Amino acid sequence: MRLESYKKSTWIFALWSLSILLTILSCDSNLKGDSTSNNQREVEMIFDLIAEGRNIQLPLVERKKRLEEAQNAISTIEGDSSRAKLYSRLSLAYLRLNDSLKFRNTNKSTIELSKKVDDSISLAEAKWDLALFLRKLGVPDSAYFHYSEAQKIYSDLGMSYESGRMLYNMASAQSDIKDYTGGEITTIQAIETLKPFNKNQQLFNCYNLLGIITRGLKEYDRAIEYYNTALEYQKEIPEQNNLDLIVKNNIGIVYQEQEKYHESIPYFEEVLQNNFLIEENPDLYAKAMSSLAYSRLKVGDENQLQQQFEKAIRIQDSINDISAISRTQFNLAEFFLNQKDTLSAIEHAKKARNSAELTENNERILQTLKLLAKLEPEKSAYYTQQYITLNDSLQQEERKVRDKFARIRFETDEFIAENQMLTREKQLWTGISIAVLLLGLMTFLILDQRSKNQKLRFHQEQQVANQEIFNLMLAQKQKVEEGKKSEQKRISEELHDGVLGKMLGARMVLTGLNQKNDQNAVVERKRAIDALQDVEKEVRAISHELSHAAYQKMHNFILSLEDLIKTVENTAGFKVQMHYAKNFDWDALKGEAKINLYRIIQECLQNSVKHARCENVTIDLEKFSTRITITIADDGQGFKNNSGRKGIGMRNIESRVEKLNGEWDIKGVLGKGTTVRLEFSLSDIMENGSLYSVKEKSLKEISG
Repeated sequence: MRLESYKKSTWIFALWSLSILLTILSCDSNLKGDSTSNNQREVEMIFDLIAEGRNIQLPLVERKKRLEEAQNAISTIEGDSSRAKLYSRLSLAYLRLNDSLKFRNTNKSTIELSKKVDDSISLAEAKWDLALFLRKLGVPDSAYFHYSEAQKIYSDLGMSYESGRMLYNMASAQSDIKDYTGGEITTIQAIETLKPFNKNQQLFNCYNLLGIITRGLKEYDRAIEYYNTALEYQKEIPEQNNLDLIVKNNIGIVYQEQEKYHESIPYFEEVLQNNFLIEENPDLYAKAMSSLAYSRLKVGDENQLQQQFEKAIRIQDSINDISAISRTQFNLAEFFLNQKDTLSAIEHAKKARNSAELTENNERILQTLKLLAKLEPEKSAYYTQQYITLNDSLQQEERKVRDKFARIRFETDEFIAENQMLTREKQLWTGISIAVLLLGLMTFLILDQRSKNQKLRFHQEQQVANQEIFNLMLAQKQKVEEGKKSEQKRISEELHDGVLGKMLGARMVLTGLNQKNDQNAVVERKRAIDALQDVEKEVRAISHELSHAAYQKMHNFILSLEDLIKTVENTAGFKVQMHYAKNFDWDALKGEAKINLYRIIQECLQNSVKHARCENVTIDLEKFSTRITITIADDGQGFKNNSGRKGIGMRNIESRVEKLNGEWDIKGVLGKGTTVRLEFSLSDIMENGSLYSVKEKSLKEISG
């Protein structure tokens, strides 16, 4: 009852502790939830500010103010990951606002935070923005590098669409420095990556770029083929656009470079027929007008050419397209050269050169130097020397940039190869790990099954041994019964042949003497009485003998143990003494208890034979009010108690003790012997929980 009460109180305490813990965690979670919610609201507010800063409908001053507020608020946000995403969005807003200084600062913060929190997507976006910024500044090699870095990240993340877009941007940067062969390869890779996504806008860009690249390679037929493919993708774009006009202008330029001026004119005229273009895309409109005027110049149609060139220059100047102004000024110089107006031709040629130098358009500078050498023969050597020097310098610089691009591509390929190798190694190690795990699992299952089989065999052997002991005890009981019957027969014979015969003789003598009163009769009667006294003594002796035998502990269990002891003494070479409570009915033990106790004592004696090297063994069987104890002690060599290992014999003893719900321990002292002590509750091992002694049992039987 006390144990059950203790368990119940323990469960109540555990449940109470758990409820308090859950309450604390709930409160802590609520606090964290509130904090997270507040932080999330601040993040959303900053995103809204950035969105307003990108709203082209607002005045420029208001847009800058919103972005500054967003930048100041980002520092209060908890979590580097959230700040990295906010800085990424903010840097893109500054890029579109053409605020170079603030873009570089916020872009740098984005890269640092993204690396710190291992936010690969934010890092890739920051690299993308930085590459776009550098390309606008006219640093194509650095732009290519950062596009390449972003492409690696997207590729590793499995973001193929974004990876394809980076490949397109890389190819555009290669085209900027006339790495046409490398650009063509990269563009084809971009197309292969993007095609599964059916993104017509991006595929249009790629094929248009291929047209530009192959035009640079002077492969004009392929260029027109790519431009026509671009037009097919343009038709599939659902949103209304004027991208087809860009391609048609490019086709006109291809024919122009082939000096097929008549074929080029219809393309430029088709572009210029769209009057809305002057508002939506003035850059394209001015380029088409300048190109049309140049083609008309080449075919001899000089009607209003000067006005067209000048109109194109005004439009280009209004949008600050200096590079396009350089081209138109060059075309106008050729127009005045054709008109034999050398001074005007020189003036516009020098303006074209100055504009080209501002935009670092080296190809246009070379063209103007070549034209000026023709226009000013007296300075021809000067212009020619500048042309040669610049051309050589450009070739070396382009070679360096192409080599740099090649190194970046090589490092990229090497990086991809390294990733593939690491992937293969990872797969190999994964396979090895799985194999080792399976092997370990199989080994465990085999050992576990073997252990179960061994345990099963042990139980089977134990059952066989228990059956043998039970049979032995039955045989012993039969021998005792036979001994009882033999003793009963002997007593019967003693009573019949001895006592009854004497009593009969005495009775016959006394009967004969009843008729006599002489002295002889008195003597004979005295003899008969003495004979009866002898019979009385003999009956008393037999009674005492029977009474003594009844109270002797000649029980089957004890006899079995004594037979065991005799067997051990005969073979082991040491003396065994057994003491047991003589007033206790040891045969009242349960059959299972007798078998297991017999086996335990047998195992202890066998251990003494095998390990103890002793001279004496003592077995004490004691009975208390509610329990019995059994102690087996020897005077052998003993052992260390902390050895930690249990042999099969000790495991057998432990198993049998557990079956009887008992307790046991074993103690050894080096040089002084070993003691095994067992304790059992009588209620667990007695038949019907019997607790009375042999004398009480005998008295009950007599009174019954």
